[in-house]
Amino acid sequence: MQYPLFFDEVDPILLYDPLSDLLGALEEGKVEISYLDCVKQAGHSCPTVAGAYLMTMVGLHILYGSELPQRGNIFVGIKGKKTEGTTGVTGNIISFIVGAGGEEGFKGIQGKFSRNNLIAYEQNMSGEVTLRRMDNDLSVSLNYDPSVIPGDRRLKPLMGKVLQGKASDQEKSMFRTLWQERVKEILLTEALRDRIIQVC
Repeated sequence: MQYPLFFDEVDPILLYDPLSDLLGALEEGKVEISYLDCVKQAGHSCPTVAGAYLMTMVGLHILYGSELPQRGNIFVGIKGKKTEGTTGVTGNIISFIVGAGGEEGFKGIQGKFSRNNLIAYEQNMSGEVTLRRMDNDLSVSLNYDPSVIPGDRRLKPLMGKVLQGKASDQEKSMFRTLWQERVKEILLTEALRDRIIQVC
């Protein structure tokens, strides 16, 4: 399987998953989720997927510090409607990382380890996304601003030609390269991280 090499440069998110620990799925319940894992989940790599990944990474660091975040112990609040724009994509990525299921999620074992009802949309809050620890109610709200790193001016016309089926092979290749270059900058430009991800 081939993919852009910069995916491997993005720091993975490390968590402790008590359910995986209980059932012996992962040794000591330790789970590592990479940007590539999220790309597989979403089916694509784009600024939205990158933003969801970064918001989760920053939010978990604030909530847990040097402690391993506990998967299934985090409630996810989303300000927007699930069906609006890319809101659902953002919610899907964050819930995948932190193990937060909707009403259809895992119901648990004898009242423990449940993953259902841990994500809700259309929440009245200041940030675009809020992560809240279920064990102590500590929470953090975050906003994501990808406009800090604008795309190459050639992207829009190239996308138009690609979608209309009028692009040459060279133009298709250029479009893919420019698209992923922007995603790479969003994910790896540490100097702008505080502007890209804003803590409310």
